[in-house]
Amino acid sequence: MADHDDLTTDSAPPWDEDAPERDENTADIFGAPPAPEGSEASPPVVAAPAAPVVVAEPSAGASQEESGAAYTVLARKYRPRTFEDLIGQEAMVRTLANAFSTGRIAHAFMLTGVRGVGKTTTARLLARALNYETDTVHQPSVDLTVDGRHCKAIVEGRHMDVLELDAASRTKVDEMRELLDGVRYAPVEARYKVYIIDEVHMLSTAAFNALLKTLEEPPPHAKFIFATTEIRKVPVTILSRTQRFDLRRVEPDVLVKHFAKIAAKEGAKVEEDGLALIARAAEGSVRDGLSLLDQAIVQGERGSAVTAAVIRDMLGLADRGQTIALFENVMSGKPGESLKGFRALWGFGADPAVIMLDLLDHCHAASVAKALGPDVLSMPKEQAARLTAIGAQTSAGTLSRLWQMLLKAHEEVRRAPDAMAAAEMAIIRLCYAADLPGPEEALKALRDGQPVGGGPSGGGGGSFSGGAQGGAVNAQARVMAAPAAQAAPTLASFEDVVKLIAEKRDIGLRLDVEQYVRPISFRPGAITFEPAPGAPGNLAGRLVRALKEWTGQPWLVAAEGGGGAESLLERQKREDREEMASIKADPFVASVLDAFPGAEIIEVRKIMTPEAPPIEPDELEET
Repeated sequence: MADHDDLTTDSAPPWDEDAPERDENTADIFGAPPAPEGSEASPPVVAAPAAPVVVAEPSAGASQEESGAAYTVLARKYRPRTFEDLIGQEAMVRTLANAFSTGRIAHAFMLTGVRGVGKTTTARLLARALNYETDTVHQPSVDLTVDGRHCKAIVEGRHMDVLELDAASRTKVDEMRELLDGVRYAPVEARYKVYIIDEVHMLSTAAFNALLKTLEEPPPHAKFIFATTEIRKVPVTILSRTQRFDLRRVEPDVLVKHFAKIAAKEGAKVEEDGLALIARAAEGSVRDGLSLLDQAIVQGERGSAVTAAVIRDMLGLADRGQTIALFENVMSGKPGESLKGFRALWGFGADPAVIMLDLLDHCHAASVAKALGPDVLSMPKEQAARLTAIGAQTSAGTLSRLWQMLLKAHEEVRRAPDAMAAAEMAIIRLCYAADLPGPEEALKALRDGQPVGGGPSGGGGGSFSGGAQGGAVNAQARVMAAPAAQAAPTLASFEDVVKLIAEKRDIGLRLDVEQYVRPISFRPGAITFEPAPGAPGNLAGRLVRALKEWTGQPWLVAAEGGGGAESLLERQKREDREEMASIKADPFVASVLDAFPGAEIIEVRKIMTPEAPPIEPDELEET
């Protein structure tokens, strides 16, 4: 009951009592200073002394990670600030410099190119150049080394007279009309009111039509700068009213030098081969390359160099040396070693589709090196030499057929449910097809009665033999070889040689022989001639090889200094001149030429008169 009495007392509730605000033995959690002595509201409290707060200033050499500042990616950090910083676009910069110096500045510009080549950056630089103004410069200028009055505001995107818009978010015609309503007003601060429209191909047809009239007759104070990656989607009516600049892909060697400079500024060490891999993966895009470089720098430990192997693993690429070895095995027709090499690459994490792309690159490089030499290949000398050797030992027809098969194989690997199995089947097919003879070699082998080769040596099953198919082919070979053996050519004169070349349809050799060979002497198996001016140095060797192949006998062809007769082409020209002179000497032709002054004989045609049909004896009797 005592407790009950306590609860039902008439005293004030506990929350109405004047309780002390703070326990005198407890420090204030909010850090308030102790109350002054004698204060009744707050009894004196002894607070613990606060620890001193020290703010550390970042050192000049501290990195962004150490200083705690927000990291800026390389693509934004090293965005060009002047036209000189644009790499690979020298032609466009030269054109703009000449236009600005002469005052022939267009009212609209169209910048096009693949992603990452600098379209938006160029547009901003162009806006700065149009409104460039300093204490001494009062006209547009492409020299932006010193910031002008409006440069900082334009770069930061807060200038009132430079409007940067994204066409993807303003595709409607109403939005375009609202934008164009302000074109007629003069700029507030700058010289020109500049409209930068990025990805302009995203505009609707109605929006393009709304823009068309303003673009055709713009006010003198307005400039338009358009940027797009899909130039074909822009109407030709818009293109015809703009000055177009095609920003080129940046070459890999230029990208490698650019990336090396940036890596040095960042204090990072990246192997040159690794930078070449990044430049190759960037496909001419500076922004894509800088993004990959940003990713590659963090792959290595602090102070150590990032190797090409690490970058190759990062990009999911196969080792180029190993893919060249795979290409060599394929070209040698070795399916076993080729499959082992492919499985080793696959085990290291290489994508089968990427391996097919590498084989395509090697086929292309071997073909180019065969035509132009190894110096044109942008790769290490040792790799270039290996691919050049493949090209030298392989015919152009075989490389062309291999290219077509690799294109089909790459498409199959991309679409197959099992990419590895599709790649292995493609490699086996390539090995068996690499040394297949072309149509010319196959016909020659059939003519000579030899088996048509095919498939890798020792691989088994690669040649046409056995079974109904083999019997049919062997029978065809005997049928084709029989007339070929009977038609062995006999060459009794130089004219017979020219006729044989024409029958074999060797057009290049025929033209050279007719134009440059001045015969001196001829006997079966030996030809002596005087080369006409401009004759190729390998003409005699080509003629020897061709005659030996066609006749089956060795030939001796020698070129001497002089004493030769006319070449066939020279004789033909002389005969044409003599025929033309005789025609002009004809009295009737001469009278026609006199009657029509200035008339010329352009062409002489020989009209074949049809022969009269023979008269039958019955017709003679009737007459």
